[in-house]
Amino acid sequence: MGKDVYDIGALPPMGEVPPQMHAMLVRPDRYGEPRDAIRDEVIDVPELGPRDVLVAVMAAGVNFNNVWAARGIPVDVTKTQARWNEPTDFHIVGSDASGIVYAVGSDVNGVQVGDHVTVHPGQWDPEDPWVLAGKDPGLAASFRVWGYDTCWGSMAQFTKVQDHQCMPKAEHLSWEEAAAPTLTGGTAYRMLFGWPPNVVEPGDPVLVWGGSGGLGSLAVQLVTDAGGRAVAVVSTDEKGEYAKQLGAVGFINRKNFDHWGVPPAWDSPDWKGWLDGAKAFGKAFWDALGEKASPRIVFDHPGQDTIPTSNFVCDRGGMIVICAGTTGYDTVIDVRYLWFMQKRYQGSHLMNDEQALAFNELVREGKVVTTLGHTYAYGEIPEAHQLMGDGQLPEGNVSCLVGAAEPGTGAA
Repeated sequence: MGKDVYDIGALPPMGEVPPQMHAMLVRPDRYGEPRDAIRDEVIDVPELGPRDVLVAVMAAGVNFNNVWAARGIPVDVTKTQARWNEPTDFHIVGSDASGIVYAVGSDVNGVQVGDHVTVHPGQWDPEDPWVLAGKDPGLAASFRVWGYDTCWGSMAQFTKVQDHQCMPKAEHLSWEEAAAPTLTGGTAYRMLFGWPPNVVEPGDPVLVWGGSGGLGSLAVQLVTDAGGRAVAVVSTDEKGEYAKQLGAVGFINRKNFDHWGVPPAWDSPDWKGWLDGAKAFGKAFWDALGEKASPRIVFDHPGQDTIPTSNFVCDRGGMIVICAGTTGYDTVIDVRYLWFMQKRYQGSHLMNDEQALAFNELVREGKVVTTLGHTYAYGEIPEAHQLMGDGQLPEGNVSCLVGAAEPGTGAA
């Protein structure tokens, strides 16, 4: 007879699904800082629909979206789950996973029990007319982020995903290495290659904010692989050297500047002080690049603190592309630079199947290195999210073990 629930780090026999599981979750009555809001509880294993897959999670990646989920801002994630007929009294954190398929729905194709997979976080209604018409699912009204907009995230012994989310795990990676980069990597791939004609071309200068972090460290590698020239923005020279090891041609230490945030009004006496700071930053980009050329693409995610500068330094006809607002959401765009220089300010959100698979293939081929900065134990998941929210995580991406009993397992 099987157990009702297994200990963390222990797996049931292949194909056996216990009725209950451990999960790290938040509830609306305890929204707050991640170390307090995220707690381990034992709950029922989710039931599968026809196109669903149940994955035994071996390791899970940490992303900023579940710092937001823990805090209940900018939205109460449990309320959005009602749109998908999912539970509204709790939310399991986590939007990156590596693991083993333990069960599949009746209509699942291409995924079998026993497969070793990584999971990308893009979900949508497969019957959505937009999707059925062959259009980009990432722009569908039914598009949602698994593990943020949906209940069944990755930081649990089992997670429920749609079949198209499952991708072959890179055999040379451990479980924690494979779990770390999919959300950030797929997001970076869409930002850099998903918005033609503004895509990275050989020789293109590209400015990458947070070039040593989970998102930026992968963006630097993607730019380099495409023949572009990435300049990383970092908070220390040591992090800049790390970005150069990943392929950046140079870096800018943002601590050398103090003009961040919402700038003064264009007709304010203080405007010139901000403008001098932005000009100095633009010159620092030229110096790091080794050429007086402005970025064809600006890869932004801090938002409020950085967008005014991103807009100022972006090249004529170039693109500022943004996927988040970790410093705030009230971004200011001086439209004089935007319209006169015919720049593009493009929002980008997650990825579609094609983009996720393209990034995954680069990982499987060894062309992109998974920048795993640290691996945390299951019990450290709340603190890992707290560190991310406080900006104190190490360089690169980080993972947490779930089903894997110890680090370093899972590689062929």
